Formats: sequence, structure tokens, C-alpha cells
Amino acid sequence: MTDRARDHLGRFGVWRGAGQVTPELAAELERLGYGTLWLGGSPDGDLAQAERLLDATTRLTLATSIVNMWKDDAPTVAASFARVQGRHPGRFLLGVGAGHREATQQYARPYETLARYVDALLAGGVPADSLVLAALGPRVLRLAADRTAGAIPYLVTPEHTRQARAILGPGPVLAPEQKVVLEADPARARAIGRPRVRNPYLGLVNYTSNLRRLGWSDADLSDGGSDALIDALVAHGRGDEVAARLAEHFDAGADHVAVQLLTAPDADLIEGYRALAGALALP
Repeated sequence: MTDRARDHLGRFGVWRGAGQVTPELAAELERLGYGTLWLGGSPDGDLAQAERLLDATTRLTLATSIVNMWKDDAPTVAASFARVQGRHPGRFLLGVGAGHREATQQYARPYETLARYVDALLAGGVPADSLVLAALGPRVLRLAADRTAGAIPYLVTPEHTRQARAILGPGPVLAPEQKVVLEADPARARAIGRPRVRNPYLGLVNYTSNLRRLGWSDADLSDGGSDALIDALVAHGRGDEVAARLAEHFDAGADHVAVQLLTAPDADLIEGYRALAGALALP
């Protein structure tokens, strides 16, 4: 079941906020050799954006990270999936999840709601091997292993990847997100990475709880994050150093890494993706 999802993802993908993605960017990422483009945030459940990006490319896999179960009902998402799959068979992976307590007024019993949402998607015709879950803690990781193709943890370290693989077992797909900054100077790299970790993630209880489970202290989570925490969550350095950091996820059991490239506001984004592709020796 999961081999098909794993094959379509490729080794490396790009995670980017859905509002920051254009068909031109998708086509360039495909040309550079990235296997998957992850639409971050809460892309609309009509999946119209994913369909437009698939129309603009020929090989690239599109995936959502994530469709929010509180925002879009399962029948709508299942019907949208069928439409996209019909036009672009095998090139779309549906990532869904519970979002954040702080952003959702009706947030209650998220595990039970997510389990019912998965059931409804499967009943609506979404194949299990085309469905993955945003999963951090053991309970949702087990749900991902039992009912879907696997898990797409966000804001995690290789140690979380190791623990997640132990919970998932050998079969399910494990595709963590990892932030990177191509900057050799640690202080400059942290100046780019820390604001993107502090706001909003260090203010969201699902992420801070997960980091505490991994052994990070309240002091590490305070004042925008300790240098050690930022260095763990934002891989930085020269291209070869970043590539080595990403390899730690594979050593820990990942099948795919969704790379979120962080840059200074005035940086050439495409040049950054090009440099990263060279460091990763993408085909």
C-alpha cells in the first residue's frame, strides 16, 4: 500500500505556504529535481490550487500539509480528491490533520474527530495509500499507521523521526518537515530562523508539548527559543552541512524529507532552491 506513496514522493520535497506558491515556482522546483511540493498551512479543501499546480507540471507530486479537518468537511474533500486524481492519477497525496487548538473555536476531542474524519474520507473513496496524517504524538502516529499511508510530522528533529519510526513500524511512510537556512554564520542563520520558529510555533501547545516530550525544557522554549533549540529545528550551514543534517532524518528512519527553505527577505528564492538542489545532488 505505502510503496506507491513512497515512490511518488521522491527523497526530497519542498514545503511552502500555499499562499506563496505559484505555477511558475512549481515548474521550477520540478525542473530542479524535487520530488514533491507540499502546500503548507490550510489549503482549501476544494484542492483547486493543487489542481492548477499539477496542470503546470508533468512529474511533480503535489501534497497538502495540511487540509484542516475543522475547515473543510470530509465529503467535500473526498469529492475534490476524486476530481484531482481523475485528471492527474498518482500525482497527488492528501495530507490532513487537526490544526491548532489556538486557531479553532470548535476544537474539542481532536483525536476522535480526526479518526472519524479519516473514516469518512476512506468511505468517500480516498484510497488509504493516498492519505497521510499530520502526526506528532504516539496516538495519532498509531492512527496514521493503522488507517493511512503514513505520517507527515512538522517542526521535528531526527530524534522525533527515530521515535516516530519505532511507533509506525517499518511499513508506513514517514515524511518529516525540516527547516533549513543556507548560511554558514550561525548568528545570521539564527536571525533568519528564530522568528519563523517563535511565531507562531512556540505559541502553539501541540508543538511545545511535542518538544517537551523530546526533552526540551521550558527555558529552551522561552524568549524565542534557545540557540540549541533553534539549531535543532533549523538546519543551517553550507550546502554540504545542511545536506548532512537532512541525512540524519533518513538515518533515523524517514522515507522523505519536506524541506522548508528560510531566507532573508531580499534573497533570491529560486537561487536558494537551486543551491540546495545542488547540495542534495538532486537528479
